[in-house]
Amino acid sequence: MSFEKVVFGFFVLLAATMNFGFFIGEIDDPRVHNMTELYIAVVINLVATVLKFGDRTQIGAIHLATSLVADIQLIAAAAVYVYSTQAAGGLTPHSMSSVVSLSGGALFANVVSVVLLVAETLSYRRR
Repeated sequence: MSFEKVVFGFFVLLAATMNFGFFIGEIDDPRVHNMTELYIAVVINLVATVLKFGDRTQIGAIHLATSLVADIQLIAAAAVYVYSTQAAGGLTPHSMSSVVSLSGGALFANVVSVVLLVAETLSYRRR
């Protein structure tokens, strides 16, 4: 068992589950979406992205692409939240919907990354 593969898999799955935890719930209700969970999802996704930089394979490139998409979506979600609460006068159902929708896009990218990880693991042949 490779410790590097365990850490990589751990962060890929943790990124997806943290994002899912934030995403689930009524799309426009800020009471069911914990902003701390969103910020933790951003950090975990960034760590997962850094771990993907070393792989020089085609599947590694797709892993990196999905991770970058998730990072951009989550950072945009956090930016919309900060803008809404600090500059636009408060969090409205419309702005909360935007935050959750952006998180949903990142969740989809995370799911693609998990599917790639499972497919890669299943296709691995022992030498």
